Amino acid sequence: MAKTGLDKKKMGMKAKENIYQSILWVILLLLAATMVLPFLYVVVVSFTDATVYSAGSFYLWPRKWSVEAYKLILSGAGFLNSLKTTVFITAIGTPMSVIMNACVAYMLSKPIPGKRFFNKYVTFTMLFGAGMMPAFMNIRNLGLIDNYFAMILPGTCGAWNIMVMRSFFQSLPYELEESAKMDGCGQVRSFAVIVLPLSKAMLATMTLFSFVGYWNTYFSSVMYMTSSAKSTLQVYLQKVVLSSNISELVDLSNELANTVPQEVMRMAAVVVVVFPVLIIYPFLQKYFASGMLVGAVKG
Repeated sequence: MAKTGLDKKKMGMKAKENIYQSILWVILLLLAATMVLPFLYVVVVSFTDATVYSAGSFYLWPRKWSVEAYKLILSGAGFLNSLKTTVFITAIGTPMSVIMNACVAYMLSKPIPGKRFFNKYVTFTMLFGAGMMPAFMNIRNLGLIDNYFAMILPGTCGAWNIMVMRSFFQSLPYELEESAKMDGCGQVRSFAVIVLPLSKAMLATMTLFSFVGYWNTYFSSVMYMTSSAKSTLQVYLQKVVLSSNISELVDLSNELANTVPQEVMRMAAVVVVVFPVLIIYPFLQKYFASGMLVGAVKG
């Protein structure tokens, strides 16, 4: 049976759509390659043995495997002190940030007196900040210079996090809390027993954001920490990447540090710092899309 003009037109449109999809996939794959290949190269170089390492050459598989660079980085006192600092501020700051943001957001989602003013106040902080010097003077007057909490407290509450979480809480059915009140639940118990269990996706998403934010703390460490022993991993990594003599930073003798090329040690330091984020992200990824979408739909 001969094909009609309409059938030919549909086939032509389908062919154009397939070509368009193919071109789009090629572009997306090229963009992904520009992001994945550099990091893959960093990982490969960090595992490359010193005897086969060639500066300036590009390869995506080690010619000879070695973990000597990781042993040197992980054995240095500089890395261990920075790791202790970063783990401490992340372990304390992440749950504190999520809890405080959730409490403020839940309060702003309810018809409280002055709600309009508080909403505008929180939004105002998203657009305008005091600046670097007033922030430093505030931390100094609080007596937090060279104190771990100088890196924890400034990031505890974030206006953007509060606004997103507030929208999420407003999207929850009000009847659930009404039923809880009829059963004798107060506002606090209703929040803890009813609201928070229904907010796992949002809480997981905000936990990921807070974890990454505290783990990548750099500017606060440079501004407020006067002791090098209290520097964070990001400050340590910056020194390793820019240093011309890494042995001084990892507290190793020149003879021992020189057994591994400087560039290989730099790459190993980058992988060590990024590795925890790569580990925790897959466990929270399933909550990421749902948490962000539900919290951003209603404003």
